[in-house]
Amino acid sequence: MENAFIRTEMLYGTEALNRLKNSNVIVFGVGGVGGYVVEGLVRTGVGNITVVDNDEVSPSNLNRQIIATVDTIGKSKVEVIKERARSINPNVNITGINLFYLPQTADQIDLAKFDYVIDAIDTVTAKLEIIKRAKILNVPVISCMGTGGKTDATKLTVTDVYKTQNCPLSKVMRKELRALGIKQLKVVYSSEPTVAKKLEGDEQSIKRLPPSAIFVPASAGLLIASQVVDDLIKGE
Repeated sequence: MENAFIRTEMLYGTEALNRLKNSNVIVFGVGGVGGYVVEGLVRTGVGNITVVDNDEVSPSNLNRQIIATVDTIGKSKVEVIKERARSINPNVNITGINLFYLPQTADQIDLAKFDYVIDAIDTVTAKLEIIKRAKILNVPVISCMGTGGKTDATKLTVTDVYKTQNCPLSKVMRKELRALGIKQLKVVYSSEPTVAKKLEGDEQSIKRLPPSAIFVPASAGLLIASQVVDDLIKGE
């Protein structure tokens, strides 16, 4: 493992690599987006990562989630991603918390000890709780907006939530954040209009399973990881 990060070091420099190694990051949600966030962080040498998720790998995850294989179906996502992370970098300090994060359970995690908070979950109330607590503690936070119903990864960008468009989740978040008095939030989002096709004979399919392919969630996850790495290196 001596030369595992030599190319990263050539790109960012020795000081930056050491800073990443000593950084402490938490990722909420390790599904289609969050799994690739963790992948990017581990492969770039971030040394301390906590992952939070209460879900298990299911067959419908196979089309887009990096931790989903026929061998991991039914297994805890946090356990699977911990094993994968250590298979890439045995020295990574990765902690898994099997928890459905909500305002009622939020006190179980102290965000103050982290250098960066990453929100890659879908539940609006949970997203708002993560963001609110990170803002109060002045811990950098980045949030992923909707990636379901999107096919064009080139439409992804990093921006402020109040500059987003064509994203139903962003619209809801803007309203709720205004009510909380939060005036700025770094997000990754897609400006592509949402698309979906109903399955023949199954009018309720879209309500149960948001349509999605690998391209946009995976790209969003890597874009978040890239932004977090850059901010950690710059000390932002």
